[in-house]
Amino acid sequence: MTATTTAPIAATPVHARSAPSTRLRAWATRAPLLPALVFMIAVTQLPFVATLVISFFDWNALYPKARHFTGLDNYRQVLTDADLRHSVWTTVLLTVTVVLVSLVLGLLLALLLDRRFKGRGVVRTLLIAPFLVVPVAAALLWKHVLYNPEYGLFNGLLHYVGGPQPDWISRTPLMAVEASLVWQWTPFMMLILLAGLQSRDHQQIEAARVDGASDWQIFRHLTLPHLRRYLELGALLGSIYIVQNFDAVFTITSGGLGTANLPYTVYQSFYQAHENGLASAAGVLVVIGSIVIATFALRVVSSLFREEVSRA
Repeated sequence: MTATTTAPIAATPVHARSAPSTRLRAWATRAPLLPALVFMIAVTQLPFVATLVISFFDWNALYPKARHFTGLDNYRQVLTDADLRHSVWTTVLLTVTVVLVSLVLGLLLALLLDRRFKGRGVVRTLLIAPFLVVPVAAALLWKHVLYNPEYGLFNGLLHYVGGPQPDWISRTPLMAVEASLVWQWTPFMMLILLAGLQSRDHQQIEAARVDGASDWQIFRHLTLPHLRRYLELGALLGSIYIVQNFDAVFTITSGGLGTANLPYTVYQSFYQAHENGLASAAGVLVVIGSIVIATFALRVVSSLFREEVSRA
């Protein structure tokens, strides 16, 4: 009898057999998100790429056949033109003022709402309401209901006490825009800081009270350090939105009296001067500035999440 030997069959590794199925399951879970991803790219990224390309051209909409490639000339003009540089300074001043004042007022309101009192839920709802108003409607409210020199509420109160009747927008134009934005963004800061206050370690606060610490000492040494990241988050998120603000400037002052910020200057260059290339360059600079601020905001948010996870 001849013995026959059978060659051993090589076994397929388990991980090799499961790898395709794992990839299929991963794609199956991501597939429902693909339409949203495609829509987001089509709506946000493709227009930005087109804006970036146009920013390198000398392109006036009134003379479309005369357009030609200019490289970085539009960016150089944005950074060296006196009016454009003034709009950049106005944007910085408007953003810093609104963010700082909104943070201070939001912190005071958050400290108030962190206490228990009768009707706290109603007060919270009323204080949040300004942030829910449409920006254009809020600007119109301040322009006509409050600032109007003939029938505005401010001059009505001053007339009641025998005071002067100033034209608020003409006398203090930038402050008029800042006040409307502070009114609208203070509730946003209040919500962020209130969330920070409610995440404090109350046992630590009670221990400090037992040791004889005053309210000011507790706020300075415990509450304020705990709120540091929430203050940073509110400042960064507020800066992202206020840098791009157009509604209040356009509605209240129409960019006049030295209140034209960079977004309004982009609007003027594009819709009034028809300078597509120059407006695109200014718009790209606004986007770059917003991305820089958003990067810091995302870092703060991720650090907050890490702290909450480590605390849990």
